[in-house]
Amino acid sequence: MAASADRSGTGRAGKTWPELLGLAFGAIYLLIGIIGFFITGFDNFFGNEAAPGVHHADENLLGFMINPMHNVVHILIGAAGLALSRTLAGARTYGWLLAVGYGAAFVYGLIAVGKDWDFLNLNAADNVLHILTAIVGLVIALGPVRDHVDTRRTV
Repeated sequence: MAASADRSGTGRAGKTWPELLGLAFGAIYLLIGIIGFFITGFDNFFGNEAAPGVHHADENLLGFMINPMHNVVHILIGAAGLALSRTLAGARTYGWLLAVGYGAAFVYGLIAVGKDWDFLNLNAADNVLHILTAIVGLVIALGPVRDHVDTRRTV
């Protein structure tokens, strides 16, 4: 009698969709963090466009304001996604980290955008991305995964 565990709900054993989504988001955020350093370099690590006498409006990636500190955060979030999303439990943990971390970043951004103390150099586009990432984190953390065992008998 053969039984195969189907963790993905697709009829085959393998990665679950939360694991795949966590891996994808981890890879994307890691790549964004690395690319960001090609734009910002390593100078003015906590710089922002609102600081008096400092103008960094050209340091953005696809309309999202960045600085070296922001790049480090993206690299850490990306690496965590790649490391944690190898298992379903790890992917769920990563989802919670995204939900809580990016939810907090969204609230921080609502208060900090345009202020000289905004050490992440955020803008309105960043805030939209942060709340969307927090929602994706909740989906990864709470989304249903069907556990199915094939009980058909083989002859």
